[in-house]
Amino acid sequence: MSALLEIRDLHVSINDKEILKGVNLTINKGEIHALMGPNGNGKSTLAATIAGKEAYKVTQGEIYYKGKNLFDLSIEDRAREGIFLGFQYPIEIQGVSMVNFMRSAINEIRKYHKQPLMSSAEFLAFMEEKKKIVEMTTKLSNRSVNEGFSGGEKKRNEIFQMAMLEPELAILDETDSGLDIDALRIVASGVNKLHSADNAIFLITHYQRLLDYIVPDFVHILYEGKIAMTGDKYLAIKLEENGYDWVKNEIEHKN
Repeated sequence: MSALLEIRDLHVSINDKEILKGVNLTINKGEIHALMGPNGNGKSTLAATIAGKEAYKVTQGEIYYKGKNLFDLSIEDRAREGIFLGFQYPIEIQGVSMVNFMRSAINEIRKYHKQPLMSSAEFLAFMEEKKKIVEMTTKLSNRSVNEGFSGGEKKRNEIFQMAMLEPELAILDETDSGLDIDALRIVASGVNKLHSADNAIFLITHYQRLLDYIVPDFVHILYEGKIAMTGDKYLAIKLEENGYDWVKNEIEHKN
């Protein structure tokens, strides 16, 4: 079975400063991966590079997605191929209703895959089904995209969009940031319900608490631009107990 996502020796720079310094990572369908690491070590850079943000310059390495060279795909086609990026700070889109936004996005994907477009009635029934996953109220879904939403509502809306788009690879960049315990529970429950044998979840987080709700198959620690350690959920617990000085000491001991 070929990997859903395979990253080989990835080096990425921003404004001529190297951030990623040789990342290697393989994600298969059905898996949940968590990426942890100190601020400024490249976690969001990795997510943005996979998604195709133009500010990030790949200087070395390869990324393959479903066997295709990811760098041959535009940012739009990466999304149409099933890559979803949940933002750390979701933006507001004033004057654009959630209904119109999501229907346009879904039909763009269907058009790309030469599938029949979804009618208004089909879309509304589909949306009602997906709203239940993240406990989304009609009051929220009838508003403009994220306009006037609280931080927790914006994150819940991100998971709602993920539910609607049904991506094969969902990258969630610090989805737990700023969430109270109730919002965290709802968001995590939505992610768990959406995870299946046909997709993969890539969580980027600072905190082990998210992993109490979404149990990863693999935990990776990104340190100084490289994946320094990989383990199971207990690696996150150990990191929480010992901090990043422990990671630094482990690396120095190995070298």
